[in-house]
Amino acid sequence: MIQFQKYEGAGNDFIMINNLDGVIILNSEIIKKICNRNFGIGADGVILLESSSKADCFMNYYNSDGSLAQMCGNGVRCTVKFFLDQKNSNSNLKELNIETRAGIKNIKINEDNTYSVNMGNPIFKSDDFPSGVLKLEGFDINCVSMGNPHAVISVEDLSNIDLKEIGPRIENSTFFPNKINVEFVEKINDEYYKVIVWERGCGDTLACGTGACAVFSILDKENSFEKEITLEFPGGKLYLSENEQGHVILRGPATFVFKGEI
Repeated sequence: MIQFQKYEGAGNDFIMINNLDGVIILNSEIIKKICNRNFGIGADGVILLESSSKADCFMNYYNSDGSLAQMCGNGVRCTVKFFLDQKNSNSNLKELNIETRAGIKNIKINEDNTYSVNMGNPIFKSDDFPSGVLKLEGFDINCVSMGNPHAVISVEDLSNIDLKEIGPRIENSTFFPNKINVEFVEKINDEYYKVIVWERGCGDTLACGTGACAVFSILDKENSFEKEITLEFPGGKLYLSENEQGHVILRGPATFVFKGEI
C-alpha cells in the first residue's frame, strides 16, 4: 500500500509520494500502472520526495512511461508545495533549494501563491540535437536544452496543428538520439503567446515548465524581452522572465488536488 497526494501545475499533474525515509522503490512497470488514467491514479508523472545532502530535498521524477526525467519546471513547483505541506510549514519561508537530476534549483515563494523557479541558462549546443535551425516535417525547428531537450516551432495558427500526429514523429526523429520534447507556439502579441506541447515519455500534456522556458529562450533571442511575458498553455498560464545573469525564471502555480492510497 502506497500513500500518495496529487498535485498539478497549470494542468501538468503529478503523483507525489513522500519517500524521505527512502524505503519506497518503484520500477517502471509500477510507474506506468499508477500513471494510467483508466486503470491507475492517472498523471503525467511520478515524483518521489527524497532526502538530499545538498538541498532541502531531492525531486526524484519519472515520466508516465516509467522513464527517468532530468527536470520538470511544473513538477519542481509542485515539489516545493508538497514539501511544505508534508512539513506542515506555517513559517515565513521565502525560498527553498530543490535538488534535481539537472542540478539544484532555487525556488522563491511569492505572496500571490505562485512559485518562481530559477531554471538556469538555456543551452543551445547539445549532443541531444543538431545546432542551428533544423528543417523537419515541413517546419523550421529551433532546439534548446533546459536540462532536457526541446524543439520549438513557431506557427501562425495552433488550430492547424494535429499534435497527436506530428508530435510523436518529431519526438522520435533520428535527429534526436534521446528523443525530444516538442512545443508549437503562436504569437498573440509581443508579451503574450499560446503554446501546445508534446512531451517525450508522456505525450500531449496540458503544460510543460521546461517547455515554457525553452519557448521563452528561443523567443528572447529575437525579442530581448525586458519584462515578464505570458505563455498560455491548454492547462493554464505560466510567466517567464530573465534575471541579470541570463537565467530563465519560471513563475506559476502549484495546487493540491487530492490524496489517497493505492
